Amino acid sequence: MSDFPVVIHHNPACGTSRNVVAIVKAAGYAPEIVAYLDTGWTRPQLLALFAAAGLTPRAALRETKSPAVELGLLEAGVPGETILAAMLEHPVLVNRPIVATPKGVKLCRPSEVVLDLLEARPTEAVYKEDGELVWAP
Repeated sequence: MSDFPVVIHHNPACGTSRNVVAIVKAAGYAPEIVAYLDTGWTRPQLLALFAAAGLTPRAALRETKSPAVELGLLEAGVPGETILAAMLEHPVLVNRPIVATPKGVKLCRPSEVVLDLLEARPTEAVYKEDGELVWAP
């Protein structure tokens, strides 16, 4: 469905991110996958994604399995600008997956949130990797 682009900022090591990719593909889309851990982020890119999704750097901060604690980013009062600068240096600090479509931009946690961003729905049942039903036609 090239007339309805879907962009997924994806971490292949993340089950939620993999679930989102599976849901999108099951709905018939060929998403553009952005491997942000490999490509990194730019400041304008993050600012645009956060603005479109209604997120602050703190709200988009990945707190676990990231260097957030070691960098002191979870302390009260850490400015958003400091968090943003750390995200540019350490891409893993951005929570994922962030999905963009013509319907908007969202941090898709839990993974079924991605359905709000799609026009088409999967034609068959879709299950998360842990076996939980996400969608049934």
